[in-house]
Amino acid sequence: MSGGYVIAIDQGTTNTKAILVDAAGGLVAKASAPLRSHYPRPGWAEQSAEDIWTSVQTAIADLVRCGTFEIEGLAIANQRETLVVWDAKTGNPIAPAILWQCRRTTPACEALIANGANTRVVEATGLSINALFPASKLAWILQNVSEAAPLAAQGRLRAGTVDSWLLYKLTGGAIFSTDHSNASRTQLFHTGNLQWDESLCDLFEVPLSVLPEVRPSDSRFGEVAEGTTALKGGVPILAMMGDSHAALYGHGVRAPGLVKATYGTGSSLMTLTSSRVLSHSGLSSTIAWSDKNGVAYALEGNITVSAQAAAFAADVLGLADAGALSDLAQTVADSAGVVFVPALAGLGAPHWNDRVSGTISGMTLATTRAHIARATFDAIALQVSDVFLAMEKDIGAQLHGLLADGGASANDFLMQLQADVLDRSVTRSGAAEVGALGAAAMVLTGLGEPSSLSNMRQELFEPRQDSAAWRSQVIRNWRSLLALLTAA
Repeated sequence: MSGGYVIAIDQGTTNTKAILVDAAGGLVAKASAPLRSHYPRPGWAEQSAEDIWTSVQTAIADLVRCGTFEIEGLAIANQRETLVVWDAKTGNPIAPAILWQCRRTTPACEALIANGANTRVVEATGLSINALFPASKLAWILQNVSEAAPLAAQGRLRAGTVDSWLLYKLTGGAIFSTDHSNASRTQLFHTGNLQWDESLCDLFEVPLSVLPEVRPSDSRFGEVAEGTTALKGGVPILAMMGDSHAALYGHGVRAPGLVKATYGTGSSLMTLTSSRVLSHSGLSSTIAWSDKNGVAYALEGNITVSAQAAAFAADVLGLADAGALSDLAQTVADSAGVVFVPALAGLGAPHWNDRVSGTISGMTLATTRAHIARATFDAIALQVSDVFLAMEKDIGAQLHGLLADGGASANDFLMQLQADVLDRSVTRSGAAEVGALGAAAMVLTGLGEPSSLSNMRQELFEPRQDSAAWRSQVIRNWRSLLALLTAA
């Protein structure tokens, strides 16, 4: 590839990022385009699929304007579990994209669990039945969008995660495919035999025919069609993977022992396992990626509301933003017994309780806004700690430390709190684009270039020696409130 460049897209919930890297993995240029989410009803979360595609076009165009570069390949990392459904003939979505955060299918999921289906689903997919995953979302589309069933009967319906939608648009409708990492998040894919599971399709009442072809993450998925973006036609698409998986790859993790945590709207923690491990602690077994070395498996815990809790609390307290909330939180030594469980869209891993809502407890007449602010940051760190400990329980071994990325990881105060709560070291990536860099690294590896990323800085946060008493008390208060909420 000598002298060439790679473009990597990181299509997230709040924005789409695009980066340009050279053959050594050096970041040459970057661009981004914002995205809006819509909440038409309580518990519902949507985006315009066309807006998602437009944001990718915009980000690529901004990169192309940076100069003349020979683009050797394109990589895609994407928000996962978000479902796009479209008509293959027109190329148009038939409904808004249902976001991973959407809880509209919670009753249907609960009914399946009550009927005893969960064990069967977990054994095949590694995922407990939950509204987070696309299977129940697709069933909802087929039942509630009038066009869906007739299009499926005609062989025109296409349903996929965001990577499939972007690949379809980039190739001018020529390719309908996904990779193993994204397929493993649908709850319709058997992660052991690496095939769509017909029995699961029957369970969720979705036709197998609407699902994409599944390929390894480092496949040549197709070529960019002329006129679809500002790129010249013919640029090969050489990697696709879910954003959390790409971040783990971007951190350079290739063997078990470390945990990656992305601090975004929600949080995803992921750790590699030496084989396919089915969780007994509220986690997901997933495919991290697949390449010429085979399939890499992982355990993952998805926290539904993570850094978004800080933005929410800032708004409720009348502050400008999460940064102002952080400043306020640091004016007190602790939360003075205030505990905030930010279950603003239900509780995610490892608790999985959609009936729990956001709750603040422990307030007295002495409580101030600063204590609530501090409790918010405590909660972000405590949720991550719960998943980390669940991973150790499933693996049966101690994990060495946490690798942090995502927008909120830039907050030194939060990272120090995280190290103190975990009583483990936290290593923060100095690159905000670690997911995109991971996808780019996979392309570079496939092109015969080193997969190391030349400008990845790291900062280390160690637990403070005087934090033991605080850690014990804050964890005790947190667990007491969780037990009360989940028992109700």
